[in-house]
Amino acid sequence: MTMDSLVSLLAQSLNANTFQRLILSQPLQATPGSVQKVTVRPIEISGVATYHWSARIGTQEKHENLTAEQFRLRAKATFGQAFGDAHLFTQEADFTLRKRPRGPLKVKRAPSSRAPQSLADHNREKQYLIPVGKPCPFLIEVGIMMSDGKVRPAMYHKFRQINRYLEFVDDILQYLPAEGTLNVVDFGCGKSYLTFALHHLLTKIRNRTVSIVGLDLKEDVIDDCTQIAKRLSCQGLRFEVGRIESFQPDVFDPSGTVHLTVSLHACDTATDDALAAAIRWQSDAILAVPCCQHELNESLRRDVMPGITGFGILRDRFASMATDALRAKLLEVKGYKTQILEFIDLEHTPKNILLRGIRRKVADPDGDSYRIAAFEKLKADLQLGTWRLEQALT
Repeated sequence: MTMDSLVSLLAQSLNANTFQRLILSQPLQATPGSVQKVTVRPIEISGVATYHWSARIGTQEKHENLTAEQFRLRAKATFGQAFGDAHLFTQEADFTLRKRPRGPLKVKRAPSSRAPQSLADHNREKQYLIPVGKPCPFLIEVGIMMSDGKVRPAMYHKFRQINRYLEFVDDILQYLPAEGTLNVVDFGCGKSYLTFALHHLLTKIRNRTVSIVGLDLKEDVIDDCTQIAKRLSCQGLRFEVGRIESFQPDVFDPSGTVHLTVSLHACDTATDDALAAAIRWQSDAILAVPCCQHELNESLRRDVMPGITGFGILRDRFASMATDALRAKLLEVKGYKTQILEFIDLEHTPKNILLRGIRRKVADPDGDSYRIAAFEKLKADLQLGTWRLEQALT
């Protein structure tokens, strides 16, 4: 076959309305800022068949909508020049084309691996809580979205991360009071993209009254967030400079009730301080995304699984996973039903673990005995004495 084989096969599938997807991969020149992968799928815009060209550059994606002719020309100019592999999926068959410098073109055909789909099926975008195309004031203010509702290509990963976070929050609303003001603390809020997202979800989408405090050590960051909140007239949202262990929940009401405690990317043992505070307050729900974790890495004995911990990078990763397991087990001991979930794909951030704790409403003495035993066994396996989260709770 010739180098025009992809264009020919592509044209046949487009003319017969059997095209499903094209993936271009294996860059022939890996240079900084070059496109690493292209995915093309059919969509429908105002009743017209269009082809969504998505090019990945690092952790960013650039999106374009092309006509059939533009799509064919772009594929012809790209395959064999920028990419060595092409995977064409149609309703009739799957095709893999491979071209290497100074090597022959190789083409393989296999039975179709994808179920037949209509254009409407392809056009069914993921339904985000904050949708694409609808202007969202706080996303515009922080530079993620443009005034017309389009997401800036360089910020698409952040847009997906925000929506993924809101899905987690939306899932746990059933465990929070159904009426009245929801009291929320966001420890280590930083630039507060997710704090503003949380406020938007609760007030604009779920129509709840809130009292949310974003806490961080950096005065300039808190000043910026406060000004944004004022410009957006965010009722019930305020930002404060302060340390986690010093924060007093009686800012909400005399009882110090905190319904939801959030800690996203608080560094090292700051996550433990946040979890300890939430446990002491008996928060109804806890969401924590740990960041760097050094405590266990530094204290882990050399004879604990030396086949793994004898390698520096593996020791670090093992210590991080063990730390999160200890946190989850201790949350269970302290009365929480706990899950460890993937926050967002690893390709966007290596810090992708989310701890979710929901406070149990019914006493379970038998279960408590089992949970304590499981926690103590994990500590024994790690040859670990008292550690930061335990110390913070004593």
